Amino acid sequence: MKTEGRNAVAELLKTDKNIDKILMEKGAQGSLSVIFAEARKRNIRVQFVDRQVLDKESESRRHQGVIAYTTEYEYFDLEDIMAEKRSEKGGFIVLCDGIEDVHNLGSILRVAECAGADGVVIPKAGGTVVTESVIRISAGAAEHIKVAKVPNLGNAVETLKRNNYWVYALEAGGEDIYAEDFSGNVALVVGGEDSGVRRLTKEKCDKIVSIPLSGKVNSLNASVALGIAAYEVVRKRLGK
Repeated sequence: MKTEGRNAVAELLKTDKNIDKILMEKGAQGSLSVIFAEARKRNIRVQFVDRQVLDKESESRRHQGVIAYTTEYEYFDLEDIMAEKRSEKGGFIVLCDGIEDVHNLGSILRVAECAGADGVVIPKAGGTVVTESVIRISAGAAEHIKVAKVPNLGNAVETLKRNNYWVYALEAGGEDIYAEDFSGNVALVVGGEDSGVRRLTKEKCDKIVSIPLSGKVNSLNASVALGIAAYEVVRKRLGK
């Protein structure tokens, strides 16, 4: 798997993941020289090449002069995420139901990591998975947050409920999200770009919550909606 871009590669180097090699543009300066120094510390092979070589290797065409090669992305089990518990206030997990756009998934991983979530759950089918583009769009967050890929999202919701998580579907027509206290273990389900949270998933959730909208457009981008909801969880846990 390739990780492209200065931020994404710099964040990758902060993890203990196995990096096979790094391609770097000749004459590297600035943040590229910092990446090179860190790679040398870890005894990672760095090859300096012409920009045309990077252009040819790049999937995104936005490599910014550096591409790292790693083994395939490592997924975790749902149980690993439940055991993470980054906050003493309780567990916090994000579930993606039918997120098909790589930009949305990358942004969701970034939001979840920044908000202190323990992990993100995605389905094996019916949505995008963690790709090189997702890692790049997440600005390296994908290297720091656990992602579980499960066969059935509805079963994952039931597993969370059995483990004392209160599961909220983020969807129009629900109760005001600002009225919730979000105490204890919390799981937020965010739906796909077109259809939202699917009916079968929604029926298994404990509650449907909505973000009040005052404009003429009746929906928010999935990652934007998650950002608002996730930081409402953070705000309530901070007692503000």
